[in-house]
Amino acid sequence: MDVVKKILEYTIKCPVCGSEMKIEDHLYDMPLVGKVIISSGRCPRCGYKWSDARLAESRGARKIIYRVEKPGDENALVIRASTASIIIPELGVEIKPGPAALGYITTIEGLIMDIIEKTEFICSEPDAPLDECKKKLEQLRKARDGLIKYTIIIIDPEGVSTIVSDKTREEPLSEEEINALEKELLGMDSQK
Repeated sequence: MDVVKKILEYTIKCPVCGSEMKIEDHLYDMPLVGKVIISSGRCPRCGYKWSDARLAESRGARKIIYRVEKPGDENALVIRASTASIIIPELGVEIKPGPAALGYITTIEGLIMDIIEKTEFICSEPDAPLDECKKKLEQLRKARDGLIKYTIIIIDPEGVSTIVSDKTREEPLSEEEINALEKELLGMDSQK
């Protein structure tokens, strides 16, 4: 198989302006990862960019657990599907998918850097609690630099997310977790 292969082309309504935009799906055969589908498109009217990333083959609903324990562990590759949640209990971080959530490929360090950027934005608000913000940002920077231990947990109902490392553990989702995900999805559908 070629390294990159266009597999699908379709149109969707732009979530910003409502005009039609073309989306292309490409299948990538990535070393160490396997087959990954990358979807991308750009609205010709307003310029909105849309992209998504996911494994091409589902491994079943599951929980992915990765422990960052020493410098270098933050270099592991993360593939997060748009429907997956990320939890970092030690850092008090929880990322839930919303109706416009996109999948992505990054590293643990890139994930932490994205969380730092969003936290800095939230903390720039006039009514933000400055002491809490300072402590949270300090903790996140230590995590980015591999100076503290923490756990990345991805809860993926579709089974198309992964963390590429020999240290990664995978577990099937419990009935409780599946029920909680179903309730969340039902709540999201009623908000549309």
